[in-house]
Amino acid sequence: MNKKLKYKNIVLKLSGEAMMGEQDHGIDAEMCASLAVQIKEIHNMGVTVALVVGGGNIFRGQVASKRFGLDRSVADYMGMLATVLNGLALQNALEKVNVPTRVMSALEMHAVAEPYIRRRAMRHLEKGRVLIFVAGTGNPYFTTDTTAALRAAEINADVIMKATKVDGVYSSDPMIDKAAKKFRKLKFIDVLKKDLRVMDSTAISMCMDNNLPIIVFNINRKGNIKKAVLGDNVGTIVQ
Repeated sequence: MNKKLKYKNIVLKLSGEAMMGEQDHGIDAEMCASLAVQIKEIHNMGVTVALVVGGGNIFRGQVASKRFGLDRSVADYMGMLATVLNGLALQNALEKVNVPTRVMSALEMHAVAEPYIRRRAMRHLEKGRVLIFVAGTGNPYFTTDTTAALRAAEINADVIMKATKVDGVYSSDPMIDKAAKKFRKLKFIDVLKKDLRVMDSTAISMCMDNNLPIIVFNINRKGNIKKAVLGDNVGTIVQ
């Protein structure tokens, strides 16, 4: 390893959409396998890795609440369960490439995951295991973005790496607005003032309070996770 790691302890935030690959719904096995290989690469470089995974590819609580008239708390709990499915799929993919992995859930479900206990999580990381945090914070009305900010602060992560389908943060949606401007660097306060939707405002505020940088990058470009931990210029950094 010739190049020095810039970030040694990371939380990788994967949206449910990142799990879909080229599909329009559900979990894509090829995408899981690709993620596993990329995570193994940085794990072998000595990076401590924890993942927080969303569930929007299966069920999105806030949308379902509005569309189907579900009680918001019920819908959010259903969304938390969707993140567990994604977490188990990722665990399976990682273990297939011989990466020791533990799934830790904010909701107790002993048959499939360990309950989240901070001290136990820290011990797993010390032993070189990759952690997958599922079921959000265990509370309705909080997003998995907030979960990523909370867990990153708890495990003393150096950075949150938010994997998306675009290569950074733009002034507007680049899929719609061809004149959208890409930001290389942003301050937390500017993200809040401009309502740039990097993460929800609770997560951004928590990162700002804990001086925890966020890197937003395109997960579909293989090698971007490795480039990010090395400090190469990928995506947008918020700090």
